[in-house]
Amino acid sequence: MAITEKMICITCPMGCALEVTHEGSTVLKVEGNTCKRGEQYVHAELTDPRRMVASTVKVQGGVHPLAPVYTAAPFPKPRIFELLDALRRIEVAAPVQMGQIVVENALGSGINVLASRDMPRV
Repeated sequence: MAITEKMICITCPMGCALEVTHEGSTVLKVEGNTCKRGEQYVHAELTDPRRMVASTVKVQGGVHPLAPVYTAAPFPKPRIFELLDALRRIEVAAPVQMGQIVVENALGSGINVLASRDMPRV
């Protein structure tokens, strides 16, 4: 049975309002997109939704108690809260370099979590 729903494409700043007709993960029709990325977004969103994740981890001996981190690639959306829970338990030792891998292969996803700024030692 076909379902029609509204989505907002987040692949570019345009933020096109899409009207999507689909049966499960099979897309039947996409309307409202101004470029082909809208259709690609809908297919990805229905089959394997992913998002970039930014958070913080504790730093031992740094000038600040927390260091900002981010995923090197979009992370599976259903597992984001699991990732955030794991990041809450992580503590790295200063100094931390921007781009340094803080968590390798996070939750077995093949995606690394990287530091997004330098954190010098006190």
